[in-house]
Amino acid sequence: MHTVESSKSDSQPILRKPEGEDGSAVWDLVRECKPLDENSMYCNLIQCDHFSDTCVLAELDGDVVGWVSGHVVPSEPDTIFVWQVAVSEKARGLGLGTRMLSKLMARDVCEDVTKLKTTITKDNDASWALFRRFAEKRGGTLSSEAHFKKDDHFDGKHATEHMVTIRFAEPLKRAA
Repeated sequence: MHTVESSKSDSQPILRKPEGEDGSAVWDLVRECKPLDENSMYCNLIQCDHFSDTCVLAELDGDVVGWVSGHVVPSEPDTIFVWQVAVSEKARGLGLGTRMLSKLMARDVCEDVTKLKTTITKDNDASWALFRRFAEKRGGTLSSEAHFKKDDHFDGKHATEHMVTIRFAEPLKRAA
């Protein structure tokens, strides 16, 4: 049984915590949303089951159309790391990425979070735009630097991932 966190309107997806049964639908969505890296279905199942407090799933008319996966960094309890943001073509243009990030930051698990981190390749314009918009709307300061490097970390098989850090003046949960 799904616990609904938002009310549904005709054109807006329902945002909720994922459950283990959502793993395969999340896997399908991520595979549909190029250029996102595909994880194993098992990885998405574990995210939905073990990390549901720091993941957001969006449904529209019973279909999974949005996904944010993340976790609070164990060595940095004031930091949420956003692993992936996926939005189906069916739900683009609704501001869903920003809505899902906002829903995540409003949860109790993010009560003390003052930094959001994510990694983005230089050519992923959609992700850069999303996180810049999110930082601007929330009064955050965005910085980035090369982090996982093509030759040092990916054996030349994947573009360098830049660590993007958004710093907020105060935890967003308290500011809301």
